[in-house]
Order: sequence, then structure tokens, then C-alpha cells
Amino acid sequence: MSLQYTLRAIPKDLDTALRRRAKQESKSLNTVAVEALARGLDLSHTPVEFTDLDNLIGSWNEDPAFDNAVADFSRVDPADWK
Repeated sequence: MSLQYTLRAIPKDLDTALRRRAKQESKSLNTVAVEALARGLDLSHTPVEFTDLDNLIGSWNEDPAFDNAVADFSRVDPADWK
């Protein structure tokens, strides 16, 4: 059985952070808020999953100009290994 709460006087920065997290994780605001409360009270039984770079997955674009600019970094000078 789950209970229902009404929270008041939520600070603007907290509201912004919760809404941002909900959007990033494609979760409801309620789910994100409940998870945050559980973590804050050390009641979360699941490990924290960090998703800091998830928004970059699948975003690679081929760029020949960039490849040419960094090509020298792939070259090894045999004289450096003597």
C-alpha cells in the first residue's frame, strides 16, 4: 500500500533539479522525488546508477576535418622509442 503526501514550500532550486532529473531519466516527477527522498534517508536498497554521460550515447557524428586535425596524434615517431 502506498501513501500520498502533499509537500509545500518547495525551494525553486530543488524544483528545478527534480524536474531536470525527471526529464533526463525519462521518469515522472513523482518517481524522481520519491527516489531522492529514499536516497537522502539511506533507504534506497539499489545502488546509485550514474548517468552523467548517457545523453552522449549515439550522438557521434563523423567529421573528416576533425579526423585530419588529430591524425598526427596517432603517428608514432620511432626515434621517440630509442
